[in-house]
Amino acid sequence: MHALALFLSLILASAAVHKLVAVNRLAAATARLLRVSLPIGRTLSLAAAAVELGAALALLVNSLRPTGALLAAALWASYAFALLDARIRGETAFDCGCSFGTKTHNIDRFAVFRAFGLTGLAISLALIPVSGPPSGEAVFAAFAFLSLYAAAGEIAALPSLRRSPTR
Repeated sequence: MHALALFLSLILASAAVHKLVAVNRLAAATARLLRVSLPIGRTLSLAAAAVELGAALALLVNSLRPTGALLAAALWASYAFALLDARIRGETAFDCGCSFGTKTHNIDRFAVFRAFGLTGLAISLALIPVSGPPSGEAVFAAFAFLSLYAAAGEIAALPSLRRSPTR
């Protein structure tokens, strides 16, 4: 198994668990992000969790890995465009559900870039030839990437050091 497959699988699985643990918060975030009613937002959020879990599992099975990668890419691309749309329309004080903690702020470039970046990684993974069982190095690399991914999200969430726009 490729380290990238395990890394993306871990991200997808954690996102699915996040949606199942914080159902109300993420239903509201989905509804606001997509400009739909709360019941539809809840349905879409839970459907996304099911797709994420399915894609995560598919990435772990070599014969299903390209399908799982393309499914993940479609999901992340949809999310990226929804975030970009919300950013363009000037959403403020908005918890996009992008992280485990509740963070109410504008949708920043990092959130949009992250979603597009994950889309690109998933597409790349779909094109990489399938390999055998995971090596210890691949597992270690996947968890190292996951740690760096989480750290980048936390760093991006820090308040800006800029005090004024003229600086």
